[in-house]
Amino acid sequence: MFLGKVIGSVWATQKEEGMDNLKLMVVQPIDFKHVESGQTVIAADRIGAGVGEKVIVSRGSPARVLFNGKMVPIDAMIVGIVDSFEVTDDVE
Repeated sequence: MFLGKVIGSVWATQKEEGMDNLKLMVVQPIDFKHVESGQTVIAADRIGAGVGEKVIVSRGSPARVLFNGKMVPIDAMIVGIVDSFEVTDDVE
């Protein structure tokens, strides 16, 4: 999983079977200091994330598990909308 910020949407009227009614969002991975940290991804969203929100994204096989055994061509899935987080700089 990774932390990201939703920076846009993707509209596709023609999609593979199993992707019906899935909203697709463009997500920029970020680190815990809110700095971009990787290549943008297109992630499926069933929980209603919006542009500007910080989200938790699951990738690969774990993202597909959410579809109850159906074979869905999803590589990334938004699994949470982040309200806040706290990270300390202290390492002992």
